[in-house]
Amino acid sequence: MRITGQDKNKPHGAAGEFSVMEVSVHQLIETIEFVLGTVSNTASYLRLWALSLAHSQLSKVFFDNLLLEALNEASTIKIIIGFIAWATATFSVLMCMDLMECFLHTLRLHWVEFQNKFYKGVGYAYEPFSFD
Repeated sequence: MRITGQDKNKPHGAAGEFSVMEVSVHQLIETIEFVLGTVSNTASYLRLWALSLAHSQLSKVFFDNLLLEALNEASTIKIIIGFIAWATATFSVLMCMDLMECFLHTLRLHWVEFQNKFYKGVGYAYEPFSFD
């Protein structure tokens, strides 16, 4: 459908008759889309929360298995080796890999799921510039 110069100044929907049924169906579709989007976005943010809980449990496992056993034995050599192993595992897994995972997931959330609140796909048909 091509928009003429006469139709461009009319408000959206002013070209035809007003239909209560059409408006109701359109509003029902918008409501369902909004609810589904809200549930989807909430589930995505809950995944981030679950990742943070998993990271805290993983750090506890690293501490218990690498450093706590060496501290209980009170051996200086085992404490030094255990601390180096614990610090390396904690930094490499929790600080590097999981931080990147959370960053990418949050970036995806903001780009994909937050941006859908602004684009509706309605408006004027594109007409390229011409000197004619």
